[in-house]
Amino acid sequence: MTNFVRRAITGACIVIFVLGGLWLHPISFFLVGAVMIAGTQREYYIMVRGTGVRPQLVTGIISGFLLYFTSTIVAIGWLPWEGFLVLIPVISIIMVIELFRNVERPFDSLAHTFFSILYTAVPFSLFPLAAFNHTGLSSLVPMEGIVFSPGILIGFFLLLWTNDTAAYLVGSSIGRHRLWERISPKKSWEGFFGGLVLTVLVACLFSGWLGVTDTKGWMIIAVIISVAGTFGDLLESMLKRSLGFKDSGTIMPGHGGFLDRFDSVVVAFPLVYLYLAMTV
Repeated sequence: MTNFVRRAITGACIVIFVLGGLWLHPISFFLVGAVMIAGTQREYYIMVRGTGVRPQLVTGIISGFLLYFTSTIVAIGWLPWEGFLVLIPVISIIMVIELFRNVERPFDSLAHTFFSILYTAVPFSLFPLAAFNHTGLSSLVPMEGIVFSPGILIGFFLLLWTNDTAAYLVGSSIGRHRLWERISPKKSWEGFFGGLVLTVLVACLFSGWLGVTDTKGWMIIAVIISVAGTFGDLLESMLKRSLGFKDSGTIMPGHGGFLDRFDSVVVAFPLVYLYLAMTV
């Protein structure tokens, strides 16, 4: 099997898992986000362990899940916004646990344990806040008593993948001017602008179907995704270079790991959510 075929099959599976899970039902929506958090955090901790630092892998992943779970029940309305305060003891617990671990570089361990939560768990924990108690594109299977629309997430990933695909095709075809050669030698300005233009066009095409905001709003979201998503990709490339890894994992043949696939999300989605929170 050629690498292209392998990438295509894996890519199709990723699309079905992400878009299908987010769109199907609120429970499948929750599970997809939980898998993304656990997968990205695990890969981050494993890469860091390759440098000799021993972050709290299990504690960190549990903390990320607790943040995501709390965000979900707050978004549904089962818990007031003050409910996030229950997570404050988690910070203290992580620091106290470090006292009992007897590792050589405890504060490096703490720094990486907390950074993984900030880097991946916080952005993915915004997913429920963008979907529950919002109207727009309906889930395929409604849930009684829950106001839910995955429209913003469906649109986000459609535009994100459009940008990635267009940037790759244009960059590999006519890319001559390096975008950020020190970090990612293959990225080009031609690819960046090719991705940006096509992403805006797709946003115009699907804006009426997705709802949540108008066409102008989706065009702005497309620009945010294209620019911020590129920085997210570069940030993860810098992370892998600093830790000495080519890919964050091998769970997705031809695509690497969770961080390789969702690196753009961690920078782009918080900005998209901020824009929507201020305008919708």
